[in-house]
Amino acid sequence: MRRTTKFRQTLFFIMATLLLSSCGNKPAVLEIDLNQNWTFKKVQDTLWNKATVPGTVHTDLIDIGEIPNPYYRLNEHDLQWIDKENWEYKTLIKVSKEVLAKERIELHFSGLDTYSKIYLNDSLILQTDNMFRNYTVEVKPLLQLGDNRIHILLESPINKGLEKYDALGYKIPVSDNDLSKIGKVEGEKQVSIFTRKAGYHFGWDWGPRLVTSGIWRPIKLRSYNHHKIDDLFIQQEAIGEKANLTAHIELSATEINDKSKIEILVNDSIVKTQEVALEVGKNNFNIPFEIENPQLWWPNGMGAQVLYTIEAQVVSDSYVDKKAHKIGLRTIELVREPDAIGASFFFKVNGHPVFMKGANYIPQDVFLPRAKQAEYEHILSSAKEANMNMLRVWGGGIYEDDMFYQMCDEKGLLVWQDFMFACAMFPGDPSFLDNVRQEAIDNVKRLRNHTSIALWCGNNEILSAWENWGWKNQVAQEQSKPIADTIWKAYDDIFHKILPEVVQEFNNSRAYWPSSPGSDFGKKESLEKGDAHYWMVWWGKEPFDKYTTEIPRFMSEYGFQSFPELSTVEKYTQPKDHDIYSEVMTSHQRSSIGNVTIEEYMLRHYKKPKDFASFLYVSQLLQAHGVNVGIEAHRRNRERCMGSLYWQINDCWPVASWSSIDYYGKWKALQYKAKKSFKNFLISNEDKADRLNVFIVSDSLKSINAKLKIRLLDFEGNELNQWEEEVVVAPNTSQQYVTLLKNDFLKGKDSENILLHEALYVGDKIQTENIHYLSPFKQLDFPDPELSFTVKENPDVFEVTLNTKKLAKDVFLSSGFIANFSDNYFDMLPNTQKTVTIKKTKREDLESFKSKLSILTLTDSFTD
Repeated sequence: MRRTTKFRQTLFFIMATLLLSSCGNKPAVLEIDLNQNWTFKKVQDTLWNKATVPGTVHTDLIDIGEIPNPYYRLNEHDLQWIDKENWEYKTLIKVSKEVLAKERIELHFSGLDTYSKIYLNDSLILQTDNMFRNYTVEVKPLLQLGDNRIHILLESPINKGLEKYDALGYKIPVSDNDLSKIGKVEGEKQVSIFTRKAGYHFGWDWGPRLVTSGIWRPIKLRSYNHHKIDDLFIQQEAIGEKANLTAHIELSATEINDKSKIEILVNDSIVKTQEVALEVGKNNFNIPFEIENPQLWWPNGMGAQVLYTIEAQVVSDSYVDKKAHKIGLRTIELVREPDAIGASFFFKVNGHPVFMKGANYIPQDVFLPRAKQAEYEHILSSAKEANMNMLRVWGGGIYEDDMFYQMCDEKGLLVWQDFMFACAMFPGDPSFLDNVRQEAIDNVKRLRNHTSIALWCGNNEILSAWENWGWKNQVAQEQSKPIADTIWKAYDDIFHKILPEVVQEFNNSRAYWPSSPGSDFGKKESLEKGDAHYWMVWWGKEPFDKYTTEIPRFMSEYGFQSFPELSTVEKYTQPKDHDIYSEVMTSHQRSSIGNVTIEEYMLRHYKKPKDFASFLYVSQLLQAHGVNVGIEAHRRNRERCMGSLYWQINDCWPVASWSSIDYYGKWKALQYKAKKSFKNFLISNEDKADRLNVFIVSDSLKSINAKLKIRLLDFEGNELNQWEEEVVVAPNTSQQYVTLLKNDFLKGKDSENILLHEALYVGDKIQTENIHYLSPFKQLDFPDPELSFTVKENPDVFEVTLNTKKLAKDVFLSSGFIANFSDNYFDMLPNTQKTVTIKKTKREDLESFKSKLSILTLTDSFTD
């Protein structure tokens, strides 16, 4: 039976408490989660309504029926009044004699969104202005036995922003992603930059404008006697035959005790005991220890993700407190060295260069507390299943939940972690800078124990905006050169001083990179150095083939849009909306050039789809094809480029976007394509005018002896030519193995009805394969595939077996299920069979599944 993480943690706590009690030690700390009996209202209202904590004002209004689903049709536009109101929350907490007798009692706030005043029994105890920070307040003198009232006033982030905007005296550049027009903000003023809050709440080119307020992370009442561990950081010093580590412990004590003891446990076994003296107030201890015969942690696809549970427990005056983290032992470096091209930019893990395969990640919902363990598990398992080894947590969202990073640790997904700054310049007054410094400290300390953290990055695209988008010159011309200098000084203070100083002080084993993209500190992006965001495909309307020539050292953003499938679109539309240029479909497309650009590129590569559903389907094929051109070009050129992170893996609402997984968790064609293209072994073709250069790419650390087989087939299945070659695929390389001259193998054959099938065999098993077409898709003469299928029911899945007599292009299965098929949007060679599965639900039987199952191919999408 599989038990949940929460269940295991609870069981561990109970067992540990019993064990400690039997040894005569009492737990020093008691913690209570204050998540019950909350109510809320608009400040000027009199009626209090039931609230959910953690939660948001918007979701609480939905729950009581006050507002409709903001994601349905055009509802978002009618709900802009919410962010201009002040809201209040309250609850009563019962304090027992046991709690009240503790020497210290604190309220800990993990996340308040954003401007708040907190009252305890009518006394103001805290004011906040940063949703990314956590706050702790000593409250024992204010508590009483029995009921105690917590009252939280949440002030409008828009009104507070307008106050700061009007007081500044000059304008700070902000990208058009602050959708102040949709937000009905006074004078369409862009106020997002003044508030330390998730930037995407104010709108983005893939997200709605829904500016939230709320208690978005837990509030806890902590009480303790004698001492409490405030923080535990496990620093890895060196890894060899032994792993040398240091436990850095921050501890608060209420009494002096020079005969205290710290024990370090690894997987429940004590490896180090040290006597220490506690002083009243803050204490810091650095305890070195070793792990014998360490097993290394590896990124996904390179080895196992071994995690050690490392615990520190402090015993003093018959009280004990403890804290634990799961740690993977590994080394990671960002290698930036001069070379013949310019300067390298790649990650080395455990001494090996690693090509980073993955995507950019955004928050999974505008209403953050909606993302539960199941949603995190789905997205991150999907990333792992798609052979990714890195996700970039983008700087316009949030520092993610601990659960996110723990899952990344477990699944071998490295994290490129942006600080939360994106596409805007920011104020530079002392209070703002102090706020940023503490925000950085809070989050670096919270996340630094996670093995998955690979890099801290200052911001997203701000340097590019200043240097390349014209902001610097615009400010100087429209305002003044001194104002431009003032704005740049704020940038310099935040990204070249404060943030690197915090990383150096609190997590100096990880690299800091000031801006993505960029070539160095304060130097704009270059294809020869640093990382790049390539958007001339999409924004510049360049052809997909530009990916094959514009190769940077590390591609941290690029992409192309598609629509979600029809079953998702039906969740936020009515049938009358089913035109990509309808008001509703246009509103659920936030790119200024979105639907027009999809259609323009589509007609370059495909015939015109016959109807709305076909257009959605072909848009996904288009996206998958375009991004795959980039993935393969980056991997083929790994001697130059060592990372390919496309934009973006997920959505925060139902929308046409760059995502490969839609808001409801449905894999698009791109996610299935990425799974194939990110495999450790890849056959990829460099298609020149007169020849085809066949590459084999390996991300494995071991060489393999294999046979490369290439067949020239027509769409009926007739073999027209073949080639075989014994190859030794070297580890961690990209190498050209075969050159095929087109005149030699075509010999006058019509390229519109033939293909190349390439397969790499190890023994009798295909390690990887590829199908390459010799003309653009719109010119290919696809036959009726004569596709048939059967369905059967297994204990956990429905199984669909397909047979085709002729080439079946882009086979798409749809069932209406929430689950995804094991494969989809795939090509089937003539005279082949393929079986795919999908998880069953309790509501479906074989007959109902058959009635909902739909299967189509590309030929079904056109009238000709």
